[in-house]
Amino acid sequence: MNGLLMALDAARKSKWRRTLLNVLLCLALAFCATTACAQVARDNAPQKFATAVEERRFHALVSELRCVMCQNQSLADSNAQIAIDLRREVLTLMRDGKSDAQVKDYLVARYGEFVLYRPQVESTTWVLWFGPALLLLAGGFVVAGVVRKRAINLPAVKDDGQEW
Repeated sequence: MNGLLMALDAARKSKWRRTLLNVLLCLALAFCATTACAQVARDNAPQKFATAVEERRFHALVSELRCVMCQNQSLADSNAQIAIDLRREVLTLMRDGKSDAQVKDYLVARYGEFVLYRPQVESTTWVLWFGPALLLLAGGFVVAGVVRKRAINLPAVKDDGQEW
């Protein structure tokens, strides 16, 4: 009997120790999680433009380019750090005398066609440009075929002269 009581007491103590360790572990993880929260990148130095023309050109260009991290936002709309860096890069390229096409070509060479909201019509993008129209056309042919088939298979309605 004495051995059973000692075993129960030891089990109770080990259960208490496990509970205490679990609580301490949860507190440590909660502390680590609060210190590791992601923060939105801040653009510490906003873009300064030499002229209003440069500013309009810059905004037109970055609104046509896609953020490579956000995927559904333009460079102008994104707050991701890479978008901030790419905006700075675009302005630097503009100030180096590059045309809009050259800036886009530079970014496409680095990040691929994905960086453009409107990719160029090439053999690799034909499905993107013409696929929806082809699907719509194929759907129209399927619907027309089904309607024609049903019209042929319908029995002729006899007019017996009765009104309903």
